[in-house]
Amino acid sequence: MHGGKVLFGLPGHQEIGAIAMSEETPTADTETEAAALAETKANEAAKTAADQAKLGKKFRIIAGEEILLTKRPSTFAFLNLYALGLLVLAIHVMFEIEPGTDSENVLLDLLATALFTSGSFGLTAVMLFVTWMNRLMNVSTSGRWVTLGLLIVSLAPSIALVDDVLLFITNLFMDEGIGGIIPDYQPLLFGSVFVAIYTALVFYFQRSFHYAITSDAIIFEHSFLLSRSHRRILFDRISEVVVQRSPMGTLLGFATVTVLTDSGVGIVEESNVPVVQHTIPGTKENENDNAAEKAGKGLIRTLVGIMTYRRTIRTVRPDPKHCMYNIRKWEKAKGLLNEMHKKNSQSHLLSDLKDTIVAAASED
Repeated sequence: MHGGKVLFGLPGHQEIGAIAMSEETPTADTETEAAALAETKANEAAKTAADQAKLGKKFRIIAGEEILLTKRPSTFAFLNLYALGLLVLAIHVMFEIEPGTDSENVLLDLLATALFTSGSFGLTAVMLFVTWMNRLMNVSTSGRWVTLGLLIVSLAPSIALVDDVLLFITNLFMDEGIGGIIPDYQPLLFGSVFVAIYTALVFYFQRSFHYAITSDAIIFEHSFLLSRSHRRILFDRISEVVVQRSPMGTLLGFATVTVLTDSGVGIVEESNVPVVQHTIPGTKENENDNAAEKAGKGLIRTLVGIMTYRRTIRTVRPDPKHCMYNIRKWEKAKGLLNEMHKKNSQSHLLSDLKDTIVAAASED
């Protein structure tokens, strides 16, 4: 007690101990955090090494080569294929509900009635028309596998109908007819099954493309069902890097990056010739034609040939197997390709050689 006040305190050695503990605690915490950080970095490095080894095996890189960037097509890269599936499903839904017509056009009413009341025949006719138009337009959905799938969907309703006809005919001549095995075609059910299988295959097809930019080359890898392809283009072979953005790609943020080479990789020739003469109805010459008829048919062929003729051009056609098809963050891929191409170009190598010779001469 001092001056009416009571003083509380710690002995000298206790105060020193408390101060020492307060100084040691942060040090221990710092060491723990440093150890945890080091362990995290080690785990990340191990994971990165494992990923590099896995990707290296997939892309078949050579010793000393490093993978710098990998890309896959965007989720919306094959939106047109998905849209085709939705169109097929919509057609099957229409034949399921059989909508009525109430238009002022008599021909349109008759056509709609004939289609929707004819059942399998109408559905087959509409699907065959869609298949033909899709093939004729020669767009990205016009491939042979898509066309084959559309043909299967188109002819499926008629298979059940043929089975019913076979049963009817055999019942006329036999006690127990042959047929009736295939169930009646239900547009909504079978259409949904077909579109579901088609959508799953499109998604698998979309994921079958994988691209890599390494320290030595650009690699295109494709693996779909039993189909395999692997293309490797060295940077010194690249003559140009082309970026193509469709209106949909501009809205959704993806683009196609194509590399062109002096050997013509990435470029295709499209020969647009006039309509073949014998394919124009009524213009084929016969032995009984007189001079006026021959001249008239020749004039028609000439006019049609002029209207349909277009020159042969060399153009860039995006092929998912040979380009970085509809990828996101395409600016990074293009910048890296340009950088690696410049680094491995002959002019850059000659410049480095010149600098080396000048530096060696200056040292002497």
